[in-house]
Amino acid sequence: MTTDMDTRYEPQKVEADIYRFWEQRDAFRAVVDRSKVPYTIVIPPPNVTGALHMGHGLNNTIQDLLIRFERKRGKAALWLPGTDHAGIATQNVVEKQLMKTEGKRRQQLGREAFLERVWAWKNEYGDRILQQLRRMGSSCDWSRTRFTLDDGLARAVRHNFVKLYREGLIFRGKRIINWCPRCETALADDEVEKPERDGHLWHIKYPVKGKPGTFVTVATSRPETMLGDLGVAVHPDDERYAALRGATLVLPLLQREIPLFTDTAVEKDFGTGAVKVTPSHDPNDFEMGARAKLGLLRVMDDRAVINEHGGPYAGLKREEARKRIVADLDAAGLLVKIDAIKHAVGQCYRCDTIVEPIESLQWFVKMRPLADLALAALERGEPQFHPSRWAEFYKSWLVDVRDWCISRQLWWGHRIPVLWCSKGHEFATEDVAPTQCPTCGDTSLRQDEDVLDTWFSSALWPFSTLGWPEKTDDLEFFYPTDTLSTDRGIIFFWVARMVMMGLHNVGKIPFKHVNIHSTVLDEKGRKMSKSLGNGIDPLEIIDGYGADAMRYSLIDLTVEGQDTKLSITKFEKGRNFANKMWNAARFAILKVGEGAVTKPAMLTDLADRWILSRLRGMVGSITDCLADFRFNEAAREMYTFTWNHFCDWYLEIAKSRLEPTAAPESREAARFVVATVLRHVMHVSHPIMPYITERIWQVLRQQNWFTDLEEACITARWPDAATLPYDAEADARVDYLQELVRGIRNARARNEVELTKTVDVHIAVPSATERAALDQAADWVEKLAKAKLTYAQGLKRPPDSDVEVIGSTELFLSLAGLIDVGKQRANLEKAKAKLEGAVKSVDAKLGNAQFREKAPAEVIASEEKRRDELKAELAKVLANLDALPKG
Repeated sequence: MTTDMDTRYEPQKVEADIYRFWEQRDAFRAVVDRSKVPYTIVIPPPNVTGALHMGHGLNNTIQDLLIRFERKRGKAALWLPGTDHAGIATQNVVEKQLMKTEGKRRQQLGREAFLERVWAWKNEYGDRILQQLRRMGSSCDWSRTRFTLDDGLARAVRHNFVKLYREGLIFRGKRIINWCPRCETALADDEVEKPERDGHLWHIKYPVKGKPGTFVTVATSRPETMLGDLGVAVHPDDERYAALRGATLVLPLLQREIPLFTDTAVEKDFGTGAVKVTPSHDPNDFEMGARAKLGLLRVMDDRAVINEHGGPYAGLKREEARKRIVADLDAAGLLVKIDAIKHAVGQCYRCDTIVEPIESLQWFVKMRPLADLALAALERGEPQFHPSRWAEFYKSWLVDVRDWCISRQLWWGHRIPVLWCSKGHEFATEDVAPTQCPTCGDTSLRQDEDVLDTWFSSALWPFSTLGWPEKTDDLEFFYPTDTLSTDRGIIFFWVARMVMMGLHNVGKIPFKHVNIHSTVLDEKGRKMSKSLGNGIDPLEIIDGYGADAMRYSLIDLTVEGQDTKLSITKFEKGRNFANKMWNAARFAILKVGEGAVTKPAMLTDLADRWILSRLRGMVGSITDCLADFRFNEAAREMYTFTWNHFCDWYLEIAKSRLEPTAAPESREAARFVVATVLRHVMHVSHPIMPYITERIWQVLRQQNWFTDLEEACITARWPDAATLPYDAEADARVDYLQELVRGIRNARARNEVELTKTVDVHIAVPSATERAALDQAADWVEKLAKAKLTYAQGLKRPPDSDVEVIGSTELFLSLAGLIDVGKQRANLEKAKAKLEGAVKSVDAKLGNAQFREKAPAEVIASEEKRRDELKAELAKVLANLDALPKG
């Protein structure tokens, strides 16, 4: 890696070299070292089908800055990478490819041949996203990369399944499940999204047998399911139906006889108080049907086509069947009315197809015992959520948890390790290829065709990747992990299940902290999606702005607990900051020159004392912020110190002292301070901006400023703020002097004094403390404010002047000969009119009795404060007008 510093920082030229530099030194590798404290993050494994998006960009920046921070603090820091086999998503990709290229469905290939195609696709494309993560600077221990279908994890999955099966926590049964007709598989409840859609409510008359002209009216949003109705239920206390109890109804269109029965689950005050009951196509109807012993009647196949029980509608897709049924009901005079409604409609989280609740034989996990383990841990404060409010969200799911449907009608995934022999014995086994039934020795075996839900293997990720179920050194040392960073959308899918499985299998929570990061939205506050075309490609941002600019901008914009609105222009701040850091380093290296810097026996220069005191505050603050998950505060501390305090103030003040002609003692002190500040800025900026800091670090090593400068910034020990000086006096004095400079600059700008002209400033300083500060640094105040200072205690405002008040200090700027009086008067008159109008408007509002009666006290106080501020500004404008020359 070159150590030359070009005039411009061009990340595209150096990032690949720097990443190679880290990898060649095994900087990312984590080993069991019992002399160190472990710190572990397991990456939320991206799908093998995935490509990097801004959600990945933010989350992996957070994980990387944490791992770099803790690595630099001397911990045995492991960031374990890997990918998820993503059952439905991956199978869909390959199925589409197969249909496009060969015109075939997977069933035509057969299971084994199809799986060979999926593995070939995975081997070619599956690690693409991990390569993309490298571009971001992710410092994972790539030697430990795992895949949720690799041999070790497959064994862990089989072990976990068999364990739960033998404990009675896994069972097989017929229940109403969510079915995706597109993917042709069951879905867990939390894999179903429920966006609000426009729909209709059809009110249908069901004739009462033996009572011509008597009907019971029901309402449904899915009229096609009436083909499977096995009854109509009313509340037992509903007097409207007292005379019809025990009656038989005639199912419209199919003429099937069904009972009218009572059930307390019916809401008698809702609608007509009568509900159609379709036990095979609705979870609530399933329960009512079971209580009434109605039986089951499924009227759709796995592709949502009406089956042989649908009479004349058999063979129609559900959408077409709905249209025909509604038309036939209307023709028969049985359609009472149609209401337009908005309602939540379940759809597949992968393909957005509307799911169909159907009765099906599936495998389930009993969740209540496992959820109780997680609830007990949460009562102990494990894990800790950041922001903390997400703990309640997590708890709500655990409290209301339902059994988890874990079987999927797919081929790609962990096949369910349950078999039956020809004599009907069922058994679960960890053996990949069992040869006989453990009960009777029968060798004729049939394995379950289904695979496990992807989240079943992902739930084991924090410990299976470390060797579980074996008791490995890695598992003992690195587990439990320290931090999980993830999106709020998978708190139920993944976070809760990992906690439950970790507690059940290992006896410990899988992570101590859960960081729920912001959701990245577009600049209009919409989710980024392919359909909207509003996504921002992280790789394009890296190509255009550099990885550090992207990382910094994402962290800077991400306020804890708030979603992030993003546009491409937002990355300019990160690029500008990287350029500022680069230019400051170039300037410092040029001015400090090569050769050792020596710490003076005593620092006497006010600016030196101040910047080192501010450096201490910045190092301490960033350390606390990163440890407390306040990442954007850390980014802003870094920015404010580097750009404002160091570049805009200190370097400007110290510039002349770094010249060869400066007094030797003063120059050496400035060299030491600049070198020290730059070294520490590289340290604390590294977790967020690793590339540029490492690049500058390597240049610093060539300068030989410090004999103890480590080989690489990535592994250099994090600085201790306590080793830097704290100087309250210097902080206070420079704060005051900065206010003087800003006051003079504001007055210059207000009066449009040209930047090249020096303005005479008369200063009245009644405070001895402020006078002492000014005596110490009047030269650089004059330099930075482009002013000539004169003490003028007790001076009244001279003519042709402007005034600024800083604390107890009055500044009188002499404007004679520096401004266009006519133009200035016009500007002030304009400002006066605007301010008078604003004051009048606020006075009118505050004088309105209705406003004062209805507005909250804090709103009234805010308006009163605004009025006072406007009046103060108006008084200043009037004083400046009065001070202008007359005539």
